[in-house]
Amino acid sequence: MTLPLSPDELLSSTRSVRKRLDLDRPVPIELVRECVDIAVQAPTGGNRQSWHWMVVTDPGLRAEIGKYYQQAFDRYRNSPTYGGDVSQHSDERRAVQARVTSSAEYLAERMGDVPVHVIACIEAGEELPASNQAGLWGSLLPAAWSFQLAARARGLGSAWTTLHLRYEKEISELLGIPPNVRQGVLLPTAYYTGDTFKPATREPLDTVLHMDRW
Repeated sequence: MTLPLSPDELLSSTRSVRKRLDLDRPVPIELVRECVDIAVQAPTGGNRQSWHWMVVTDPGLRAEIGKYYQQAFDRYRNSPTYGGDVSQHSDERRAVQARVTSSAEYLAERMGDVPVHVIACIEAGEELPASNQAGLWGSLLPAAWSFQLAARARGLGSAWTTLHLRYEKEISELLGIPPNVRQGVLLPTAYYTGDTFKPATREPLDTVLHMDRW
């Protein structure tokens, strides 16, 4: 069964869920398989379909991934690109960023407790191409987003995370992922608490939409 959401409602209410992930409620693996089955309908360059989906439910493995994620988050928190630095934003944007930062910190602390980790991967060789990588990741990331949409439609929450990639090699060795398969995104997945999701506050469209010329 899926939620009665229109396409626009599904697209605009699929949010990154962090604090509201239900860490205690088991997620049926068949539900995860359904979401991956939907995800692999996404477009892929040359119809290569070279993606792979690492689904991690073992508590010990999730705990290890959580430790790597926490370490990566700690380094990010002390970097110039940290999202918690809101000094240049308006008061309204500061309030939003404060909430996002708080939820990101919470997820960093509890990543290992999220019942399902879904890591979307792609066959890419041991060394990523030095040239434009849009074609490579364009064959994986739409499918990962499709997984999130399918999860949302089935009452599951997820969050788009990539900080773990600082320790991609270590996590690949932990999970037995071959060297020629590269990770693209880690999607912590669980049922969520509450039932209200709404479109996020965004900058006015005309500040980012350009017609014909910049």
